[in-house]
Amino acid sequence: MAFLKTPERTKERFSLLLLDLEEYYFEQHTAYHVTASSKKERKIRGSFKVCSRSVIFDPDDHEEPILKIPLRDCKKIEFVEKENNPFNEPRPSSISISCVQAIYIKESNVIAPYRNERGATKINFQLEVGSKTEDVVSTLLQLHRASRLEKLGDQTAMIAANLQSRLARSSFDKNCFQSVAEKPHMECASEMVMPLVSNPGHICITDENLYFQPLNGYPEHVIQIKLHQIRRIYKRRHGLRPLGLEVFCTENDFCSDIYLKFYNTADRDEIYYYIATFLENHMTEHTAESYMLQWQRGHLSNYQYLLHLNNLADRSCNDLSQYPVFPWVLSDYSSAQLDMTNADTFRDLSKPVGALNKERLDRLLARYRGMPEPPFMYGSHYSSPGYVLFYLVRVAPEHMLCLQNGRYDHADRMFNSIGETWKNCLEGATDFKELIPEFYGNDWSFLENKLSLDLGRKQNGSFVGDVVLPPWASDASDFLQKHRTALESQYVSEHLHEWIDLVFGYKQRGSEAVAAHNVFHPLTYEGGIDCDSIEDPDQRIAMLTQILEFGQTPKQLFTSPHPQRITPRFHNMTRSSSITSPLSELSPASQSEDSSFEDLTEESRKLAWANMGNLKLLSSHKIHKEAVTGIAVTRDGAAIFSTSQDSTLKMFSKELQDFQRSMSFSNMALSSCLMLADGKTVVCSSWDNNVYFYSIPYGRRQDTLMGHDDAVSKMCWFDDRLYTASWDSTVKVWQCAADSTSSHKRSQFELLAELEHDAGVNTISLNPAGTLLVSGCKDGTVTIWDTSSYTTLQQVHCHTGTIHHMAFSPDSRHILSVGADCCMKVTDVQTGMVISSVKAEEEQRCFCWDGSSVLCGGRSGDLLLWDLISNTVTKRIPAHSAAVTAMWMNELCTTVITGGEDRQTIFWKLQS
Repeated sequence: MAFLKTPERTKERFSLLLLDLEEYYFEQHTAYHVTASSKKERKIRGSFKVCSRSVIFDPDDHEEPILKIPLRDCKKIEFVEKENNPFNEPRPSSISISCVQAIYIKESNVIAPYRNERGATKINFQLEVGSKTEDVVSTLLQLHRASRLEKLGDQTAMIAANLQSRLARSSFDKNCFQSVAEKPHMECASEMVMPLVSNPGHICITDENLYFQPLNGYPEHVIQIKLHQIRRIYKRRHGLRPLGLEVFCTENDFCSDIYLKFYNTADRDEIYYYIATFLENHMTEHTAESYMLQWQRGHLSNYQYLLHLNNLADRSCNDLSQYPVFPWVLSDYSSAQLDMTNADTFRDLSKPVGALNKERLDRLLARYRGMPEPPFMYGSHYSSPGYVLFYLVRVAPEHMLCLQNGRYDHADRMFNSIGETWKNCLEGATDFKELIPEFYGNDWSFLENKLSLDLGRKQNGSFVGDVVLPPWASDASDFLQKHRTALESQYVSEHLHEWIDLVFGYKQRGSEAVAAHNVFHPLTYEGGIDCDSIEDPDQRIAMLTQILEFGQTPKQLFTSPHPQRITPRFHNMTRSSSITSPLSELSPASQSEDSSFEDLTEESRKLAWANMGNLKLLSSHKIHKEAVTGIAVTRDGAAIFSTSQDSTLKMFSKELQDFQRSMSFSNMALSSCLMLADGKTVVCSSWDNNVYFYSIPYGRRQDTLMGHDDAVSKMCWFDDRLYTASWDSTVKVWQCAADSTSSHKRSQFELLAELEHDAGVNTISLNPAGTLLVSGCKDGTVTIWDTSSYTTLQQVHCHTGTIHHMAFSPDSRHILSVGADCCMKVTDVQTGMVISSVKAEEEQRCFCWDGSSVLCGGRSGDLLLWDLISNTVTKRIPAHSAAVTAMWMNELCTTVITGGEDRQTIFWKLQS
């Protein structure tokens, strides 16, 4: 199983799963549990563990049960001084705990429901190092006071203070470095996250390794990951906050090597950026769109694509509230033979599980229509910790016991039969669960009771054993093999995009979700509630607990319909007439243009750049009265927007081959434009010091941001943050919180940072990950900023005049800049050194580049193709009759749009 595949680091019986949810294990001491009988005293040696809400005693003798004493059930905890009475045998100092409940776990070393013994009792422990007894009692009394506080919020705060105090008093042990030559870069406190539990400690990252040292030394003294072995890193939401970081040393396995939770986002981002910079030559950063294109072309299987989407949508096998979700793909679990040529064998992937049964859906919709705002159709989710462990109880029994307070579910409610589970998902009033990746993997152990667990007796008298398989499966191995085949079948390949629309795509929210009968409880959606805004700590904790236990909807990855996979059957279909349009390749996912599918992978982009000299002019249009300053294109490529010094924003229609709209916000020049991710809003910067938001659906100005004291020269957008550069010598960072359900409501702009410069800022650019910003000034200075802390990382005086344009390389390693001094310069991000400088024959005004080749627009109006490795011009392409002032390139690097001082907008296409 995914989270059980990590190598066992310890043979101990003790596990963090013996703790309560949200509990910490602080320290352990070798000790004796002293029991007195009528005849003599009995001492059981073991490990005495101090936890934030309990005391756990783990005996060395595995036949003895593990003893857990919840601190909330303790009436008295005392330090008993040692006795040196000459008439009696000396007694060492001890810890005496009077409690009303004791919990016995793993009796006779068998994983089974816990035995709770209620009633007043006194339990004594003697530490092997007696001198520590008084300090341990002092710690226990402090934690006992916390556990007895009336409000849960106060309890949590007191325990958190204790934890932070422990972390502050300790640090990473640098004797653990693998090499004396290692150079530490950063150390901070964090927690290692595992399913249902987390373990606090210290992170240390060096120039060679990432280390995690648990505060309690469990499961081992230090955990080490070599940086050069890391293949993927992901930022994660943990507990609804951007604090998680997951590290993978494999390409395709969805089980990570370590998942870390930090106490602040800045620490998380610094570690992320450091690793990403280190791995720039080893790691390719993928987006949902890049994976989508690979999948469409058949370079990724359905299984691999779903794993990648889950990963990008914050799903992790270390977080059961956000466990990867996979679809039910079959509807036939009763036939003797599985007929995959019959469409009726398969589940309708265009509908959520809750909408598959019309009678049940009608009842749910009737209730939905009578609900107060905000209404929802389904009161339970399709993925939650309980559902994950429902499927995995046979291989993860201790996780189930941890989640359910030491008990298994009722035997008749267990995962007994695949057919019965599917039937209940179709007919049950509150059962809408999907599947997990294990149903399409190679390990069938979750279907068999290999541990011989006593999972209870059903009403018919039979015991819960192996999962009952469909008649068409000869055994568990055969079931998984056929299930995998079904997932990769022609039918599922043709319809999987419909399920992706529901779970990761545009039908996840809003009116499309309502139309698709795909509306879940509002608390399950990202951003559904801001827990930090709830002032009452008790309410906040209760709300967070409810959300995490209820399950969470994945992060939305797509906001427009997901294209269908190209399968052999589709190649015979009649092509759409729209391919006759010369601009049909503007859309990176155009299904009507075969050639657009040729450039789906990174290799294809490299091929495109290798052939950039074959750029051919498609059409030219003069729609402005002054120089073109900016170009933005809608996601589907249907509309092209351009700004100009003539003060207008104009919309050009791909279909009509003419401009359709013209908007003017003031009588001053517009300096740049960009398209927001929703595809519904164009943002324009102006020399009148303002930024204008134009709504495409409503055809009018939606908002104005009056942000600067001089002309706004350039803008960037990333994750609801707008970066504006101005000749007033500042770059300002704005948080733009808009009502996502309506494109006509006013946005709220919060100024997050003001980045000061010594001269007017003429251009800015973000790296692909949005972690770095570079600004270029009129005095020729290049400044690199960290977007999480807004601190300067590098400042280089690159050019002797105004910088016109600059951009990061795709791997974020280098920055290319062009200026009025006719120079093209490449700056190393990490060192701030100018590593390449070329003096061109003419001033270059704008460009696109892939890290080694550059397509430039010069003062003469020609397009120049530069090879930065040899510092030579490899091709000159006649284009405009005056300077090229704006350039746009699509994601596949096959379509280019340029604008110039000659007022022309020219469309180009790469000829294969």
